[in-house]
Amino acid sequence: MSRIPHADPASTQRRRWLAGAALWASLPGMGLAQAPSPIVTRRIPSTGEAVPVVGLGTWITFNVGQDPMARESCARVVRAFFESGGRMIDSSPMYGSSQPTIGHALAQLGMPSTLFSAEKVWVGDVARGAAQMETSRAHWGVTRFDLMQVHNLLSWREHLPRLLDMKAAGRLRYVGISTSEGRRHAELENIMRTQSIDFVQLTYNLLDREVEQRLLPLAQERRIAVIVNRPFREGALLEQLRRHPLPGWAREIDCDGWAQVALKFAVSHPAVTCAIPATSQVAHVRQNMGAALGRMPDPALRERMAREVSAL
Repeated sequence: MSRIPHADPASTQRRRWLAGAALWASLPGMGLAQAPSPIVTRRIPSTGEAVPVVGLGTWITFNVGQDPMARESCARVVRAFFESGGRMIDSSPMYGSSQPTIGHALAQLGMPSTLFSAEKVWVGDVARGAAQMETSRAHWGVTRFDLMQVHNLLSWREHLPRLLDMKAAGRLRYVGISTSEGRRHAELENIMRTQSIDFVQLTYNLLDREVEQRLLPLAQERRIAVIVNRPFREGALLEQLRRHPLPGWAREIDCDGWAQVALKFAVSHPAVTCAIPATSQVAHVRQNMGAALGRMPDPALRERMAREVSAL
């Protein structure tokens, strides 16, 4: 991660807060849910529930199989995530062993009460959907999922009515649809216009901005929460950016590195509820969660950020 050579007072204050939150959570009788949280949140439009603007994705990074050291590394990432004020963890049956890896971490933490669990159903044979979701629930060890999404629109016409019935019965709290890498936006737009969903998940970052034209404004109009995936282009964006010095304007929005710049760009869009960067390193999850602290870019700076990054 790139860092500013001389940290400013806001950066120092943020690091002290993160250290203090970790200490607080480790004290006897002080659960993770009680750690102080001066963190930027957004409200889910359908209910008004607030969630931090930075969550945790698990694609690739948590697919570690039964490797005990790798599982423990992921568990430390999850602990650091909650200690830093995080809530939303997102996964899918598509993500290999990520689900049991999450479950292992949550069990070590005693199932934090602040968890916002976001899962997906991903199977073409709709008759197998119920069993797949139950397997996912068992892997996580949760009583029910907060959010269930139809992953990459697979058989959404058949899955969505079941999910809405589960929500009505109290077996889910929210229902959503996901896509990634700019695929099938026309179909996603149709779903957003015609279906009663709470969430949509899509790709958005400093370079992939197509969703600004129609999908993000539509989400605001239809009061649909937005989860941003691939905010770093699976790391490729940061690999490109770390070759360049951090611009001076990064200090104006309390950014310590390029990861925070990229995340603050995504989550500062008024339609976005939460971004879910994935990582397998504690230092990186703490850096990412720092993007939910301090000042956010205004519309003018957002345009400058996108323009200058595109030119690099």
